[in-house]
Amino acid sequence: MRLQTHSFGDYTFRPHAVFPSVAAAAAAADDATGTPRRWDFVVVTTKALPDRADDSAAVAPLVGPGTALVLIQNGFAVEVPYRARFPAAALVSAVTVVSAEQARPGLVVQNRWTRVHLGPYTDSAAEASSSSAPDAELAARGAKAAESLAAWLRAGGVRDAEALDEAALQTVRWHKLTINAAFNPTAVLSGGRGAAAMVRDPALRAHLAGVMDEIASAAPAVLGAPFPAGLAGPEQILRSSARNEAGRPSMLLDWEAGRPLELEVILGNPVRVARARGVEMPRLHAMYALLKSMQALRDEKTAAKEKL
Repeated sequence: MRLQTHSFGDYTFRPHAVFPSVAAAAAAADDATGTPRRWDFVVVTTKALPDRADDSAAVAPLVGPGTALVLIQNGFAVEVPYRARFPAAALVSAVTVVSAEQARPGLVVQNRWTRVHLGPYTDSAAEASSSSAPDAELAARGAKAAESLAAWLRAGGVRDAEALDEAALQTVRWHKLTINAAFNPTAVLSGGRGAAAMVRDPALRAHLAGVMDEIASAAPAVLGAPFPAGLAGPEQILRSSARNEAGRPSMLLDWEAGRPLELEVILGNPVRVARARGVEMPRLHAMYALLKSMQALRDEKTAAKEKL
């Protein structure tokens, strides 16, 4: 895979090994010993589509004693299926912001920065609040794995790689929703407008700000505290997005390509988690209901065509 990057130069990445399936990777022998491989880390970077597939089941053959699961995915409560399936495994939750694109198969272009935050996960994003304290030993193993990964990334040149505790990492996840839950669904529902075009439209700008305010207002109930000072607010995000003339949200690209949307983790899960803590999110719920209906109707039409 060729990489043309702003931060790391241009080079070709050649993986040590490639497997055609998870089953093949699980059956592969260690090069040095000939015994079955032991996977220290399993990193999941797929789109999170829990309404379509259970990725925790898909990676299960790779997870053994000592394996740490790392989830670099968008959305909120993406960790819940993994924690349920692997209650004793160290789980690292990661939030990344990267200005990059796959220009064509085999070529990835990084335009600007790469930022990633990592932290342990016990059960803080579950829909029902838990009165019990987090499992200290489980949290410690997750924190150690997160710190190791952050150190390796920094050594490789990713300066903005930071390990956080669980509460801080979940705050970063919830804050990223102010971008994802505002711009992604609205791009589809507005008929295909890009980020800058939405911000320039007064009605859409007010809607985007309203979504961001709704997410920020729910933070105390969901996270146990309001957003800390220093995190970008709605106006700062809108001003930055107004300069992103070429930006077309990923959910819009998925919709145009006929791919399933990350509705549950970007809209459905936040609505359910907030409701379990006594807070309604009517703007997010409205977009969730509309897009879920649109996707269901599209799926029905596609299935009908395939039967012809």
